[in-house]
Amino acid sequence: MDGVIRARRSFNVPVLMTRGEVRDVLSQLAGDKWLIASLLYGCGLRLLECLRLRVKDIDFSRGEITVHDGKGGKERVTMLPASLATPTHEQLRSVKIAHDADLADGWDRVVLPAAPDRKSPNAPADRRWQWVFPQANRWKNPRTGEEGRHHVHETLV
Repeated sequence: MDGVIRARRSFNVPVLMTRGEVRDVLSQLAGDKWLIASLLYGCGLRLLECLRLRVKDIDFSRGEITVHDGKGGKERVTMLPASLATPTHEQLRSVKIAHDADLADGWDRVVLPAAPDRKSPNAPADRRWQWVFPQANRWKNPRTGEEGRHHVHETLV
């Protein structure tokens, strides 16, 4: 193997946006799409980590967001910027209103990980397990007949 030249390892530098570019992008967004993009940038969340946030994952008193099943299946805690606390509160308020209306209509389910679903049969209807960014449309499980909401799909952001 003498004289064999090893291939150089490529080094890809990630492309970062400047603060001005981020500000320009965020100025084009509104509502929950603005909040999602702001959380992605301000908290360092990946897209699916943000969309899979549940109400219980946000701790306003500590200014923290807990990410479950992140990259590599790991859990981590990241900060919630103070500038996003009020818009996030407003989002959770709208989620509560939608969840209360769903409960009144009999639409009370949210998809849970396997263990909490088995341990607590009422957990899918608990507000703490609801998505921070639920879909506008409801779903119905054809096998069980349960009805509820899923989180916003990543193609909609």
